[in-house]
Amino acid sequence: MTNRQILQAMSGLMAGMFVAILAGTVVANALPTIIADLGASQSSYTWVVTAELLAMTATVPLWGKLSDLFNKKLLLQLSLGMFVVGSLLAGFSHGVELLIFSRVVQGIGAGGLTALAQVVMAAIIPPRRLGKYAGIFGAVFAIGTVAGPLVGGVLVDTSWLGWRWCFFIGVPFALLAIALLQRTLRLPTVVRREAKIDFLGAFLIVAGVCALLIWVTLAGNEFDWASWQTAALTGAGVLLLVAAVFVEARTAEPVIPLGIFRNRTVTLTTVASLLVGVAMFGGTVFLSQYFQVSLGKSPTVAGLMSLPMILGLLVSSTVAGQLISKSGVWKRYLVAGAVIMTVGLGLLSTIDADTSFTLLSVYMAVLGIGVGMLMQNLVLAAQNDVPASELGAATSVLSFFRSMGGTIGTSVLGAVLANRVASEMTKGLDAAGIPSGGDGGGESSVPDMSTLPEPVRQIVEHAYGVATADLFLIATPCALLALLTVVFIKEKPLKTTSGVERLAEEAGATTATDKTAVGS
Repeated sequence: MTNRQILQAMSGLMAGMFVAILAGTVVANALPTIIADLGASQSSYTWVVTAELLAMTATVPLWGKLSDLFNKKLLLQLSLGMFVVGSLLAGFSHGVELLIFSRVVQGIGAGGLTALAQVVMAAIIPPRRLGKYAGIFGAVFAIGTVAGPLVGGVLVDTSWLGWRWCFFIGVPFALLAIALLQRTLRLPTVVRREAKIDFLGAFLIVAGVCALLIWVTLAGNEFDWASWQTAALTGAGVLLLVAAVFVEARTAEPVIPLGIFRNRTVTLTTVASLLVGVAMFGGTVFLSQYFQVSLGKSPTVAGLMSLPMILGLLVSSTVAGQLISKSGVWKRYLVAGAVIMTVGLGLLSTIDADTSFTLLSVYMAVLGIGVGMLMQNLVLAAQNDVPASELGAATSVLSFFRSMGGTIGTSVLGAVLANRVASEMTKGLDAAGIPSGGDGGGESSVPDMSTLPEPVRQIVEHAYGVATADLFLIATPCALLALLTVVFIKEKPLKTTSGVERLAEEAGATTATDKTAVGS
C-alpha cells in the first residue's frame, strides 16, 4: 500500500480509537452529576466506572484471537456497532441498572477497538514503516485522553445539553468510523476452514479476569483488603485462570496461544506493558483530582492542565516513530523511554499543594515524553517477532496486560490515596484543634472545597497534595522494573513486509511443505 492508501485506511482506525478512548474518559468529570440525577448510591458510582473497564479489559484477548480467525474489517465494524448500541442505551438511561448494563456493552465494543486497531495496522503496514504511523495513533490517544474529561465537564455545565450527551457524543464518531472503514480499508479475506472458537477457554479467561479485577476495584472501598470477600474473589479468580491454562494448553485454537510466551520478546514486552499500565495509569488518573482539590481549579481548567503531559507524549511518540522508521533501530528508544518515565514519576513524587504550575508542567512533560517513547514501541517489538498468524493474539495480549495493569494500579493506588488523605487530614485537624468528626476525612468522595472554611480547606489541600505525591513515589519502582525488563529485550531487525504479506508467505511455505511431504 502507498502512504496515501495507508493514511486513508487509518482514518477509520483513528476515528474508532478516538471513540474507544473517549468512552473511558468523557464521564470522568460528569459522574457526580449523573449519579445524583439518577438518585443512585456511591457503590453505583463505582460500578458505572468499573463495568466499562472490566468488559473492555476482559474481552481484548477474545477480539485479538477472533482477528486471527475471521475478517478483521468486519470485526472492527461489529465492535463499533456494539459501541453505538451501548452509547445510545447509556444516553437514554433513566435508571442506574440500565446505565451499568450499557457500560458493559460499551466496554465490549471498546475492547474490540483497542485490540483490532493495532492488529489491522500491523496487517497493512510493515514493521519497518510502522513507527511513523504509530506516532499518529499516539496523537489520537493523547487528544482523546485530554479531550474526554474536558468535553464531559463542558457538556455537564451546558444547561441545554447535559450529561446524556457525554454518551451521545461518541455516536457520530463511531458511525463515521464504520463508513470510513467500509470505504478505505481493503483487506484480503482469509478463510480458515479449521477455525474454531474455544468457548470454554474464553469463558474461563473472562470469568477469572473479571473476578480479580472486581477484587482490586472494590477492595479498600466496598470491603477490606483482608476480608472473606477478598479470599472468595481471589480464590475464584486464580482457580478459573488455572483451569483456563489447562484448557488453553490442550485446545486446537486457544484464545491465548500459550506458545507465544516461549518467545522471549513477547514475554518481556508483556511484563513491561503490565508495569507501564500500573505506573502510568495508576499514577496519572488522580492528577485531575489533585488539580481540583489541592490547586483549587475547576473541572475544565483541570482538563487543560494535563496538556503538558499529553503534548510530551504526542511529540515523543511521533519523533521516535519517525526515527525508528528511518533507521530500523528501536531498542534504544524503549530504554530511553523507560528511563525518562522513571525520572518523570520520581519528579512528580515531590509535588505538594504549593507546587507551581510551571514546575508541574515540566514534570508532566517529562513523564509524557517517556511514556510516548515506550508504550507504542513495545507493541512494535512484539509484532515484529511473531508469525503473522499470531499477530492478533500477541497484540491483544499486550493491550490486555496494559489495561489490567492500569486497573490494578488505579485500584490499589486509590486505596493508598484514601488512607493517606484520611491520615493527613486527621493529623492536620488535630494540630489545628478542630474536631475531625471521627472519620478523619476518610470518605471516598472528593470534598466540595467551596463549602469548607479556610482553615479546613488548607488542611484538605495539603492532605491531597501529600497523598498524590505518594502515589507517584509508589509508581516509580514499577517504572524502574519496566526499565529492567526492557533492557533484556533482544533487538531484531524490523521486517519489511506487512502482516498480510507475511501471512501469504507463511501459507505458501506451508503449502510447499505439504506438497513436498506428499511427493516424498
